[in-house]
Amino acid sequence: MNSMIEKLYKIAKKDSRFIIGLMSGTSLDGLDIALCKISNSGKSTVVSLENFITMDYDDEFRTHIRGIFAKRSIDQQLLSGLNAYIGHVHAQLINQALQKWGISKDAIDCIASHGQTVYHAPQSLTKDTTMPNSTLQIGDGDHIAVKTGIITISDFRQKHIAAGGEGAPLAAYGDYLLFSHPIENRFLLNIGGIANYTFIPNQGSDQKAFATDIGPGNTIMNQFAKESFHVEMDKDAEIAKKGKVIKSLIDQLLKEPFLQDEFPKTTGPELFNLDYLKSCQMKSDSLSASPEDIMATLNQFTATCTVAAIQKQSENLSQVHIYISGGGLHNPLLVDKIKAGLPHHQVDSFADLGMDPDAKEAVLFALLANETLVGNPDHVSQIKDSPAVCMGKISLPE
Repeated sequence: MNSMIEKLYKIAKKDSRFIIGLMSGTSLDGLDIALCKISNSGKSTVVSLENFITMDYDDEFRTHIRGIFAKRSIDQQLLSGLNAYIGHVHAQLINQALQKWGISKDAIDCIASHGQTVYHAPQSLTKDTTMPNSTLQIGDGDHIAVKTGIITISDFRQKHIAAGGEGAPLAAYGDYLLFSHPIENRFLLNIGGIANYTFIPNQGSDQKAFATDIGPGNTIMNQFAKESFHVEMDKDAEIAKKGKVIKSLIDQLLKEPFLQDEFPKTTGPELFNLDYLKSCQMKSDSLSASPEDIMATLNQFTATCTVAAIQKQSENLSQVHIYISGGGLHNPLLVDKIKAGLPHHQVDSFADLGMDPDAKEAVLFALLANETLVGNPDHVSQIKDSPAVCMGKISLPE
């Protein structure tokens, strides 16, 4: 037997596993690295977040990714090179994190790598039925495995698509297993580049849990901040607070048909981007508006979409509790608007569930890797419109 296969078997037989979960979002701020201790599987899963760090990307890395991100026409040589390059960079950052924590690679059972999304193309977004649903995350798992010496599980979204899904969002799988509640109807709201939530009905409900994208999160705000103010993001909403919402523009932004589609659904920066903004500015006669007013309007756009999506699903529900994670949690103006728009629901940080909200997505992929090793597709068979599968490809370091 291949010694690495034998090692994998022994890992699966252990009472608990130390798994590093990785997440690199569309904001390109850095690599989230979560060291988790995980025991059991399914609804018996117990996760302890042992260490967490976000390792910042340098400007060169961001520039490379932006050269191909969410673009239909790209340099194929750059794409091919970046698949290896991102794997190298992520491996280097993992090695640095382990050194910082004083932990040997031999203490880690496996790495769970989400990779870097560069294009998301479900048929519902592309409207092209000649091609199947597709999505592409690069940063090859073999490169991570070889350069860290740790078994790596990666490319989770491909199995979801192969089994009939759209590849996103995957949050429902971990959220359902960890955070269902006897009486609360929970919305685990993640405001990343795209805003999404997992709806988890209370344990006595006849409704099913599901995860769905709901619209723009930070993606257009971040792109606009980069273009107009040469910063990565509108930190603490300092720019948006100086502006005023342009009614004609937000009315136009809200006309996008995706926002009226039924749940669950998925989207990406392929739709919500600066081209979309410019088109809406032209149609609303707001091309000459001040950058501050544009940012204020984009902030309101995300808040309005988020509130509407939660209101739609929470109608006639009591004991509704919303827990927020993702970069949008750190945008105080956005959070205040969401709270104001949902006065009859309780809105708190995801930290109130006992986990660092910034680590949530990285922990999710660690949990998905654990399910691949020791879980069962039946564990997630009660999630609406989501294939009951274990996900991820396994890369061996030797």
